[in-house]
This record gives sequence, C-alpha cells and structure tokens, in this order.
Amino acid sequence: MNIRMYVTASALTLAVLSVSGQAWTLDQCVDYAIEHNITLKQRAADYESSKISVASAKAGYLPNVSAGISQSWSLGRGLTSENTYANRNTSSTSWNASINVPLFDGLSTPRQVSYAKANLAATLEQFEAAKENVTLNVITSYLQVLYNKELHEVALNQVELSKYELSRQEALLEAGKIPEVDMLEAKSQLAQDELSVATSANDPRLSLLDLAQLLELDDIEGFDVAPLEEESGLLASPDDVYAQALNINHGLRAARSNIFAAERSITLAKSGYMPRLSFNAGIGSSYFTMSGMDSDSFGRQMKNNYSTNFGLSLSIPIFDGLSTHNSVRRAKVQRITAQLQYDEAEQNLYKTIQQAYYQADGAQKKLKASETASETADKAFEAMREKYNIGRATPTEYEQTKTRALRAKAECIQARYEMIMRARILDFYARGF
Repeated sequence: MNIRMYVTASALTLAVLSVSGQAWTLDQCVDYAIEHNITLKQRAADYESSKISVASAKAGYLPNVSAGISQSWSLGRGLTSENTYANRNTSSTSWNASINVPLFDGLSTPRQVSYAKANLAATLEQFEAAKENVTLNVITSYLQVLYNKELHEVALNQVELSKYELSRQEALLEAGKIPEVDMLEAKSQLAQDELSVATSANDPRLSLLDLAQLLELDDIEGFDVAPLEEESGLLASPDDVYAQALNINHGLRAARSNIFAAERSITLAKSGYMPRLSFNAGIGSSYFTMSGMDSDSFGRQMKNNYSTNFGLSLSIPIFDGLSTHNSVRRAKVQRITAQLQYDEAEQNLYKTIQQAYYQADGAQKKLKASETASETADKAFEAMREKYNIGRATPTEYEQTKTRALRAKAECIQARYEMIMRARILDFYARGF
C-alpha cells in the first residue's frame, strides 16, 4: 500500500484559495494539514523505512555469492628445498569464487519477514493515528476562529448601540431635557465598548494565526475560514460511539498491531534454539613464479591449478551463554508491555468519548438555557431602554441591563460552539475522517 494514497488535498486548488482570499472550509483545512504537517511527513518516512525493513528481511532467502583475487610478492632470502637459504623472489596470483545457500536457518528468515510485516502494519496505523490527531486539532482551532469572530460581532453591535445612545443623549442635552453628566456617561460607555471591540478584534486574528501555523501555511495574507453548516441536535450514546471506535480508531489499531509484532518477536527470538544447515560451493585457481626457476605459463598453471569444492555445513546450538534464552524473555516482556499499552489506549479512548458526550450533552442543555436567558435579557434590555428613554430609569440601571444582555449573548455563543465541537468529536470517533 502506497502512503501517497493518503494525500487527498490538491495543492493547486488550495493555492488558488489562498491567493483569491476565498474562505477555506473545514474539509479543505483538514486536507491541507494532512498533506503539509511535518509530523505526518515524519510518520510517512517511518512507513517507507518499515517497507525497506520488509524487503531486507525477504533478502534472507537469497544466497550469498562472493569472489576475490589476490596478488602477493616475496623478495629476499628464503628457505630452499635443499634446506639452505638463498635470494629468491616469488610471485603468486590466485582467484576464487564461492556461494553459500541457506537450506534451513532455524526458521529465522520467515519469522523475520513476519516480524517486519507486523511492524509495517503498526507503522501504517501510527501514521493514520497521527492523521486523526491532526484532524482533531484542526477542528478545534477552526471552531475557535468562528467563536472569536462571533464574539467580535457582538462587541461591534454593542458599539453601534452605544453610538446611537450617545447621539440620542446629545440631542436631549441640546434640548435641555437631561443634565450634561448623562451625555458624558454615554460617551464614556461608548469608549469602553470601543475598547472591547479593539480587544476582541485581535482574538480572531490570533486564532487564525494558530490555525494557519497548524496548517504549515507560509503566507497567511487573506487567509480566512468559512462558517459551518448547522449541526444536528442528536447525540449518539457514548457506548455506541465506543463500539464503533473500537474497530476504526487507528490509535487502538496501532496498539493491536504492536501486540502482534511483539508476538512475532517472541517466535523470532526462539529461532536461536534451532540448528542451521547451509550448502557451500567454491571454485579457484592460482599462478606461482620463482626467480631462477622455470615455471609453466600463466594459462597452463591456471588450468592445472583449477579446483572446485562443495559441501554442507550444519550448526547445532548447544549453549550460547543464555543469549537466546534472554532474548526470548525480553521479547515476552515486550509483549506484556504492548498489551498494557493497548489496555491503556482502550481506557483512554473510552474516557475521552465519555467526556466528549457529557460535555456535548451539557453544552446542549446549556445552549437551550442560554438561548432562553439571552432572549429574556434582550427583552429586559428593550424594556429598560424604553423606560430610560422616558426618564424612568437611571443610566446605571440601563448599563447594568445592557451588560446582562451582552453576557447572556456571549454565554449563548460559547455554549453553541462547545456543543458543535464536542458533537464533531463524537462523530469523528464514531465514523473517522
């Protein structure tokens, strides 16, 4: 399976979006992050490395073939056949070729291949799990941008309301119907609301920057996000979501693959108890000359000295200093560790789904209550504004009522985005990306 199959975003399309300033959808942000995230690129490199490990393990089935040639000279005094010393210069040339074919390697090679394939599967699941983490981070950052934008809109609306109130107070002051202090209080309130706008205006920019950095964007000029469609109010139960997540969650699947790889590691370590049988064969020849003595030609010597050899080699392990025994024990401990890691991942997933469900359920209830509270606060503010306009309420009462309406609106927005985020997380765990 090629890792490039998992890259789904079109760089050209997203580049056009960035240049034109068109708002990015959530799916486009997720696709772009998956294609450009550095952590995912590292996981992809790990996957390619694991593929090479599988190929290396399969190479154990292949024979070893080698060849060599040597040339040596000897100058000076040397012992002769008459048991005397004389100045003799000799030259020797030789070559050889050999092959070693493993007939039985204690099942080490097939077990090594099985172990490498198990690691490859685990690496692929780890890559997919990293994609899930990136997707969740993008969803959270995306919703944070929208949440901050809505709060900024609320602040802008308050400024418009304060501007209208200030213009009305100025008109009443000119008509002599109110004291100057009322107009000054309205002007002070406008300044405070404008300060809130300036403060809230920076929050969407910062959250957009966080999202752009998560997407590894080089240039965020004109980068913006599109609003989400309305979310369904139905929430799946945590047990139903968990039952589906057990089969599709790549974090759990990676943990299960690690268990399988650990089991393959045990069988591989046990190969050290098995004997090895191999077939060996070789050919070679040589050429020798000595000063002061006649010798056959190079070709004749190579022909006359040509030799072949072949045979079988059997190696039976008897005692290896407990090396194999300790390797098996170590592999069994790794199997226990892998099982514990899976159990922990399974528990953490269930806890995460439970928390997301109850947070979504709580946010859903809070949203209904906050919508009612916001509607009530708006009506109370309208009534207070009418009383204030006819002089039956003080500026303090007016501002307090307006502040309560603003707070209720902000809480309603917060509850809505909290519900959207938790519902998206539940849906993500139930269906994947």
